[in-house]
Amino acid sequence: MPRTPDNLVRHELIGLPVTVSTTTDPNKEDIRGRVVDETRNTLVIETGEREKTIPKNETVFRFTLEDEDGEPVVEIDGTLLVGRPEERILKKFPRKWEYTDKND
Repeated sequence: MPRTPDNLVRHELIGLPVTVSTTTDPNKEDIRGRVVDETRNTLVIETGEREKTIPKNETVFRFTLEDEDGEPVVEIDGTLLVGRPEERILKKFPRKWEYTDKND
């Protein structure tokens, strides 16, 4: 099943381009890169320079989905992502994410 904005929270995040949109730690805002690892409480983002570990529960992430129709951007509150990746596919989620214009 392909990744779409509607099913992203249930999919594998490793390999996706991501930006830290907002966070409680101002030193971690606007970090951009690719997700290279995921734990229960963190995402590891490779920025080109090095890998940075970002806590999920304090952060709003902007994921870019690559497809042939353009690149939709999905903003997801990290609290929805907390939990083991393999268990996330079984969870029921409220609709707390939204599509955004990638130029915002």
